[in-house]
Amino acid sequence: MPSGADHRYRAQVRWAGSTGAGYRAYPRAHSAWVPPAPEGFDLSADPHFRGDADLPNPEQLLVLAASSCQLLSFLAVAARAGVDVVGYEDDAEGEMPHDAVPLRITRIVLRPRVTVAAGTEAGVVERLLHQAHDECYIASSLTTDVVLEPVVVEQPSD
Repeated sequence: MPSGADHRYRAQVRWAGSTGAGYRAYPRAHSAWVPPAPEGFDLSADPHFRGDADLPNPEQLLVLAASSCQLLSFLAVAARAGVDVVGYEDDAEGEMPHDAVPLRITRIVLRPRVTVAAGTEAGVVERLLHQAHDECYIASSLTTDVVLEPVVVEQPSD
């Protein structure tokens, strides 16, 4: 990471409605922006907390942030190591047990499926995945367990 100035990240949310009728009645839908992106997106609460199931929720965004950071960290590590990664998919999942006190996401499982050029050793890729995990800013910022369950696939040679 470059030295010098601190890094700052902005996010904006906007909500309008009324909580006057109590917990069950107010709308959970709200909008979010991440400047300088010009377009925002709509969010809600998890349906278990009276949110709109058709909209993403903050818990999903937390899992997404961990998954995206792992991807970006891995691509950087792989590129620096000269490993040709040609595809990456992740089916990440966050777990929030109903009996956790305080209620929180206690575990995020990242399941990257990495496709590499023919002739690439899977063991090298797995080592780089774990190195990237250690370097991931988001995973390092969380108190929850972030677990890797990687699969490495070699691209068929032509």
